[in-house]
Amino acid sequence: MRVDNRKVALIGTGMVGMSYAYAMLNQSACDELVLIDVNKMRAEGEAMDLNHGLAFAPSNMKIYAGEYEDCEDADIVVICAGVAQKGGESRLNLLKRNAAVFQSIIDPVTASGFNGIFLVATNPVDIMTRITCDLSGFNPRRVLGTGTTLDTARLRYLLGGYLKADPRNVHAYVIGEHGDSEFVPWSQAMLATKPILSFCGEPGNRKVRQEDLDQISEEVRGAAYRIIEAKHATYYGIGMALTRITKAILGDEHSVLTVSAMLKGEYGQSGVFVGVPCIINKNGIQSVLTLSLTEEEQSNLAASCETLRESYEGIL
Repeated sequence: MRVDNRKVALIGTGMVGMSYAYAMLNQSACDELVLIDVNKMRAEGEAMDLNHGLAFAPSNMKIYAGEYEDCEDADIVVICAGVAQKGGESRLNLLKRNAAVFQSIIDPVTASGFNGIFLVATNPVDIMTRITCDLSGFNPRRVLGTGTTLDTARLRYLLGGYLKADPRNVHAYVIGEHGDSEFVPWSQAMLATKPILSFCGEPGNRKVRQEDLDQISEEVRGAAYRIIEAKHATYYGIGMALTRITKAILGDEHSVLTVSAMLKGEYGQSGVFVGVPCIINKNGIQSVLTLSLTEEEQSNLAASCETLRESYEGIL
């Protein structure tokens, strides 16, 4: 008899998947973690390596290599499988190469009887999340991607340094496509409860300038490209972002995170998965929060959604 056993099935044991698994172990984010990979031997080796650190973990966790059948009673299936992003390659250019991979994953997962929540990290994540939803036939509220969760964390880190404040007290979001058309709605950015834009031109120590904020926005947008150029891949940050989303689901937290979610009329958009602030609980996406965007910001989001729609045409 299963009693409050938090089970996660991870598909794809590459650098992103294993950064996630390592973060999950160190944060005791679940009770059971099954690793699934087309290379079964690799999954077995990764499980063995993680298990050897259990003696130093905060609590016990069952970790093992498995098959798609093991997804049947999982609460969450996390998909990190896919081909890697090349230096200088946009996330959208990954689409056709990764769509074929997902064709071979979703069918056996759903055939297992899985009835939980899909969490997608594979890039281009907004489109891959939509593909997951279409292939699985799941309610869109139970299919979400990492969206701009990591971008938002990058933004808050940089803003914290710029404002000389703890990033945890910075409330700002990156929304739109997790990619080149993402943007920061500065009208909604705050330090505690004070709008960040109100610091512009204000006398004092901070001397906030709009051009500096624009530079921060550019740094966030180009962060992945710079990391890939330097070390060929990004994985630690997204692994921790995945863990944060997982904990919000398993803990029924009702936390606000900028995940990739299907819009159903919010922001005047429908039928597209895009990164927006959402309330996350045990059922996946409880609701999409509609920010009070300016006319320019609304236009930026519409353009980002259109980019994603055009990229998705003809894929399935």
